[in-house]
Amino acid sequence: MSAQPLHPSIIPKLDPEYVDFHNKYLAQIIPPHTIPWNPVTRNTVTMPGTSDPLNVGSTRDITLSRCKIRVFTPPCSRPSQGWPIFVFYHGGGWTYGNISSENSFSTHMCIGAECVVVSVDYRLAPENPYPAAVEDAMEVLQWVQRNGESELGVDLDRIAVGGSSSGGNLAAIVALKARTLTPPISIVSQLLIVPVIDNTASPSGELYASWQENALTAWLPPARMLWFRNNYLPNTEDRIKWDSSPIFAPDHLFAQAPKAWIAVTEMDILRDEGIAYGKKLQQAGVTVEIRVYEKVPHPTMALDELLSVLKVGKQLVTDASQVLGQAFGAL
Repeated sequence: MSAQPLHPSIIPKLDPEYVDFHNKYLAQIIPPHTIPWNPVTRNTVTMPGTSDPLNVGSTRDITLSRCKIRVFTPPCSRPSQGWPIFVFYHGGGWTYGNISSENSFSTHMCIGAECVVVSVDYRLAPENPYPAAVEDAMEVLQWVQRNGESELGVDLDRIAVGGSSSGGNLAAIVALKARTLTPPISIVSQLLIVPVIDNTASPSGELYASWQENALTAWLPPARMLWFRNNYLPNTEDRIKWDSSPIFAPDHLFAQAPKAWIAVTEMDILRDEGIAYGKKLQQAGVTVEIRVYEKVPHPTMALDELLSVLKVGKQLVTDASQVLGQAFGAL
């Protein structure tokens, strides 16, 4: 029997490529929120369908005080002013993911945008709940500001941040917090892919209709998202704080935020909160592009294997690298 079958009502709404892939590779994976928690599952729960990492100029790991980073350097010659740099936060509901889980996306950004990529291995819940991931996210940004020029050969006037899902949550927070530091750090662009924006959202759809409309969606149904939230934010009073739910950030920080590219997927419960965040940034005067990828669910970014999975997944990754390269090239 299938561990996570597609509900009959959503099959006609999904890209047939995804339906085929889900039935072949994902349906038998036991959803982690349905079994007792065991950190060993981090070694077994994977998302098949991700393309192989590209060959970059160099890769090295650096250990900071509480987390590690992986640095990908382009194969091209270093520009005289230094490479631009993209700080990336992986997804996984603040519970899964590691320094290797999104090597493919990181290398595609490194090659496509000709930039150094720093992938962040932040601490995970439930062992390390909020604000541990935020602390690590900010430590990495400040480390880059202090050491990026001398150790990585980067141009500190061209720093971008990004992330997927829970990593998109962290990237949005970092982009806002950067301006509150002493001295402030300037971010040129933020790439938020299927981001978690509001940790007070509920399955009722009262705040965001997509939670109710996509209640029977694939891979990330409400029960799974709430399980992730409970792991990371066990204290309900923390869920309204803006460095867990960036939609609640003060207006003056929205006005100072960098331009944004926000990618959401039509069949994702998180779709509407990502759109709402983009609109709030626009209302504050920030340049924002919101892209809705149709007929696909939450994990589309990871399903970009070139020969057998989702064309739209490959398109999302290609779009992200082009947007990032344009943001760096515009300076």
